Amino acid sequence: MIDKLEFFIALAREGHFGRAAEDCGISQPSLSAAIRQLEDQLGVILVVRGSRFQGLTPEGQRVLEWARRIVGDARTMREEMRAAKTGLSGHIRLAAIPTALAMIHRLTEPFQAKHPEVTFSVVSRNSLQVLSQLDNFEIDAGITYLDNEPLGRVTSVPLYAERYTLVTAEGTPYAEREQITWKELDGLRLCLLTSDMQNRRIINQHLANANVTVHPTLESNSMVVLLSHVGTGQWASIMPRNVARSFGFAKQIKMIPIVEPEASHIVGLVATHREPFTPLVSALLHQARSLAAQAAL
Repeated sequence: MIDKLEFFIALAREGHFGRAAEDCGISQPSLSAAIRQLEDQLGVILVVRGSRFQGLTPEGQRVLEWARRIVGDARTMREEMRAAKTGLSGHIRLAAIPTALAMIHRLTEPFQAKHPEVTFSVVSRNSLQVLSQLDNFEIDAGITYLDNEPLGRVTSVPLYAERYTLVTAEGTPYAEREQITWKELDGLRLCLLTSDMQNRRIINQHLANANVTVHPTLESNSMVVLLSHVGTGQWASIMPRNVARSFGFAKQIKMIPIVEPEASHIVGLVATHREPFTPLVSALLHQARSLAAQAAL
């Protein structure tokens, strides 16, 4: 039953029998047979079928909620028994918004110092993808904004407050200013994150509140790409101060705090809300709380 539920979760996530089968490491006929067996066991139709996958039935949507809960509990049980036998070990999958990537080492380095048998993988995702991948068990935890858009049913730990600066090259207009207002950004040639990023939606809102409309001439989902273009002197950008400082461009660029208002948004660790947590996630949340205690939010 657990295997079939995992196959069903993969199908709902991928929306395609072939891709779901490949993700599960089985053949497509085997996956299709397992889903039909699950339907027979439960006595309901889970999948709307045609020439291809067409979605889940209402019963399928409800079973998906149960499947995530049951599979999550089973994984927690297995990890807890392994930790009881051999100590904390395993692999933690993290997804983080681009503006948080530069600070992840503040979480992973002390964690691995305490638990050297634990490894990490870290991927960059937008805020909606972080939450979606949590729901689908593709990651164990995420780092995203906590106070700007709905998070759903998650456990969260605030890590730091993101504050915004104009980032521009030396010798350009405003480079020697001590601060600048959102209103004064009108007319600047900007490079910004893509519109699917919550950071961009936050910046757009603050600019709109100041009656400023921007049309960036370059967009990217990579902070490195933005900073490298700022370094040419032909673009400026708006980004969190901690990001601009972390990539080693400090000698070539200037960071001018943006005020009126001096906006800030909380970034933190999120994990699917459940009791008990897996030992790995529980230890990661504990480490995040220790880090948060050191931060002045």
